Amino acid sequence: MKKSIFEKEMENPKFRAVYDEVATKMNIGEQIAELRHKAKMSQLELARRVDTSRTAIARYESGNYERYNVGTLMRIAKALNTKLRISFSA
Repeated sequence: MKKSIFEKEMENPKFRAVYDEVATKMNIGEQIAELRHKAKMSQLELARRVDTSRTAIARYESGNYERYNVGTLMRIAKALNTKLRISFSA
């Protein structure tokens, strides 16, 4: 079976490392946005519950943000009635 371009690129360790990093960032933001939507909460409402700004929540929800703060993530989790879980995997 012929490999896709993506499958071939994923064999390159440098490409895979960059892909994994970007995917992780996007996943965090996507999870926050999804949980917020399920809670029927606006970015502004979540920001007020977390004691931050709406623009900070928007940054956290974007796939481009790189400076996640564990304390803020914990407050976001609490405001969304969920728990924060951080893990390492090989």
